[in-house]
Amino acid sequence: MAALGNIASLRLFSSSKSSTTKSRRATTVSSPRPRISCTVAWDPEGILGPPQTGHFARKDFQSKLEKDSDAREAYERQVREEIERRQAARQARVVPDSIEQLVEYFLDTEARELEFEIARLRPRLNKEFFAHLKFELGQLRFAVSRTQAMEDRLVELEAMEKVLMEGTEAYDKLQAEMITTKNSLGKILRSTDVKATLLEMVEANEINKSLLALLDENIATAHLSDQKEAAFFMERVRAALLKYITA
Repeated sequence: MAALGNIASLRLFSSSKSSTTKSRRATTVSSPRPRISCTVAWDPEGILGPPQTGHFARKDFQSKLEKDSDAREAYERQVREEIERRQAARQARVVPDSIEQLVEYFLDTEARELEFEIARLRPRLNKEFFAHLKFELGQLRFAVSRTQAMEDRLVELEAMEKVLMEGTEAYDKLQAEMITTKNSLGKILRSTDVKATLLEMVEANEINKSLLALLDENIATAHLSDQKEAAFFMERVRAALLKYITA
């Protein structure tokens, strides 16, 4: 069963002036600390850049792509090139073995790549990793005399700790939701009485848009595989499911 990327997602971003290594190293204690937060918005390749503000701006952009074939082709080419660039950059990075080096690895990660790295390295972001991070933070906070470099390091690590803790929490929540949704869909597809099963799921509050999105993915996959009967059955299930989806 295809994994659902449209259920929800994790996006991590920083409002610091730059996410490059140079700007990270140039951080000073007098500068405001990056504001770090998590939002629901899925852009797994990070190719769309910052979200456009304004309903009309988005509408104008979509309208231009629909009417102008050259603009659409240029946009699609730009998207493909950006995906290829990201993939090449990711493959070029070598994930270190030690916790100490992993800390530096995340510090040198671009802000827009953090969601990918958190998902890829989630098993490494364990209690041992965060214990090491807290230990180093404690050493810096309670040092008898701190240099400017130590002050900068403290700011960097505090920001990174917040990002990684929020990121792993959001990622774990997403994975749990995906598992629940897959189980719910499986229950429906295996049922001999779909209507009764849906009513039971409504009472258990198991009907939601995530379930509908996963069903849509399976319908699309069935069509691509020329599994007409399966697609027809799932489309009937979808029609029944829509009755219980709240706006």
